[in-house]
Amino acid sequence: QVQLVESGGGSVQAGGSLRLSCAHSGYTFSFRSCSMGWFRQAPGKERGGVAAIDSDGRTNYADSVKGRFTISEDNAKNTLYLQMNSLKPEDTAMYYCAAQRYCSGPSLVLSAFGYWGQGTQVTVSS
Repeated sequence: QVQLVESGGGSVQAGGSLRLSCAHSGYTFSFRSCSMGWFRQAPGKERGGVAAIDSDGRTNYADSVKGRFTISEDNAKNTLYLQMNSLKPEDTAMYYCAAQRYCSGPSLVLSAFGYWGQGTQVTVSS
């Protein structure tokens, strides 16, 4: 049974930083091209991809976060991270950790991800 548990969300002023963590179990991340990622959903908007990383360490980022966010995985701790720097008010959203059900590399396509955490709220004030 795959379990994903996010933590690290909170409130921060614009320009600040946060690091999200996702402790995971039951997911065979080592399979080639299997990926985990972060998605976010703001009120009234669709859930969208933020960053993804595959078992080979390849990464993919949404254009809106490139250069500001960094995704990483600590295999020894079974924990996925999202380091978020230079935060903007438009980054405010519920952030979800996800793992692919259909291994397809570091895609940000929602439908490839079949396992989800409960989410952690990030609020950035101006």
